[in-house]
Amino acid sequence: MTSNTPSVLQTVGARLRALRLQSGRTQAQLSAATGISESTLSRLESGQRKPALELLLALSAAHDVTLDELVRSPAEDDPRLDQRPFTRHGRTFVPLSRTAAGLQAFKVIIPGRTSDEPLEQRTHEGFDWFYVLSGRLRLALGEHVMLLGVGEVAEFDTRVPHAFDSAGPEPTEIISLFGQTGERIHVRASTVR
Repeated sequence: MTSNTPSVLQTVGARLRALRLQSGRTQAQLSAATGISESTLSRLESGQRKPALELLLALSAAHDVTLDELVRSPAEDDPRLDQRPFTRHGRTFVPLSRTAAGLQAFKVIIPGRTSDEPLEQRTHEGFDWFYVLSGRLRLALGEHVMLLGVGEVAEFDTRVPHAFDSAGPEPTEIISLFGQTGERIHVRASTVR
């Protein structure tokens, strides 16, 4: 009997990848922090290698999560999401999607800023889409800097140097959808007659 339920290996691998991306680290950086080779990290994240206990212990410590949080499977019959917020780089992320594979959804709360310090742009694999819920967002993409207000949307390839923060002293809240390179948001619209 075939099941559409992901295997434990796929679930743990996807969770490992999501934790690494949430922390903003590359596989090379995580390798340096844990002593686990990049090729092993890649095979773990793709579900091609069984996660041995010593690897899981090192990774749970590096990601500051318990071993149980790393390997547990969500209850199939419980539709509620585990929305435990986490903080990265001073921003609060609230998970809005259950799976760590494929497109991931987050509500992000960005504190207001009090100075005009320049944005430090970075790149990584993936594709991002933002929707501004409240406040104003300052988004830098390469040489372009733009301001987005409530209800405005931006999407971009994260291999383009980018950075974002609040455009003023008030906090900004956004919905962020993040996917692997090649995964884009598809919006279907119908014509109203």
